[in-house]
Amino acid sequence: MRTYLKKLGSASVVALSIVATPAFAGGKVTGADYANGEAIFNNGKGNVPACNSCHGATGLGDDNLGTPRLAGQLYQYLQKQLDDYASDKRQDTTMFVMNANAKGMSAQDRKDVAAYMNSLGRTFTGKDLQKASGGSDVKALAASGVEMGQSHLGKVLVNFGDIDRNIPACMSCHGHNGRGVDPLYPRIGEQKFGYLVKQLKNLREGARANDPMAQMQVVARKLTDEDILNVATYLTQAPQTTIGNSQIPVEHLP
Repeated sequence: MRTYLKKLGSASVVALSIVATPAFAGGKVTGADYANGEAIFNNGKGNVPACNSCHGATGLGDDNLGTPRLAGQLYQYLQKQLDDYASDKRQDTTMFVMNANAKGMSAQDRKDVAAYMNSLGRTFTGKDLQKASGGSDVKALAASGVEMGQSHLGKVLVNFGDIDRNIPACMSCHGHNGRGVDPLYPRIGEQKFGYLVKQLKNLREGARANDPMAQMQVVARKLTDEDILNVATYLTQAPQTTIGNSQIPVEHLP
C-alpha cells in the first residue's frame, strides 16, 4: 500500500508540474500562434513537409501509412512528442522522418502545430454521439487481410483490466474509452488501429521509452500479442460518450 501511495504521489507531482506549463485560456493555448500552426500543417515550412501529407487533410491519420490520428489529441501530449522527436528522446520507427521534421521546427513552431492539431476534430457531427468517428474501419482492415482482435475482449481490458495478471484498466489513466485526460494521458480512443498496435509493441519491447515514469512500458510488458490486437480493435471504434449521457467533459471540448 505504501509503495502504491508513493507512486500515486509521484504521478500527482508530474501532473501538477505539467498543469503549471502554458495552459488553455478560453479553449485556446496561451501563447500559441494558430495561424502559423495551420500553415505548417497544410504547407510545411522550409525543409519540413506539410503534416497533412502523411496524417491526412483533417489530421485523422492513415492506416496504409501507419500514421496516427492527431486531430483532437491533447495539446500537452502533442507538444511533448514533437519536443521528444527534436531531442531524439523518441525515435520515429514508422516513417523515419519525424525526428528530422521536429528538428526543422523551432520550439514556437512545435507549440503552434500542437495547438492547431489539438483544435482539429474536437466537435461531433451527426446526431448519434454514441458512434465513434475518425478511427479505423475495422471491417475493411479485416477484409484486406489485416489480423484483428476481438473487440469485446479488448473492451474488458480497457474498462476493467486483468487483476490476475496485474494489468490495470486503460481507463484508469486514459479516461472513459481512452478519450484522454488532460494534461498527462493522451487520447487513445478513436486512434488508428495499426498505430495503436505498433506503439504498444514498441513500448513492450523497449523501442519506445519516452512515456512519463515508464508507466506504459510496465503495462505493455504484461500484454500478449492477442491482448494488443483486442485492445486496439476496441479502442479504434470506441466513442467518447457513455450510453445515456451525451455530455463530454469540458476539457475535451473546443
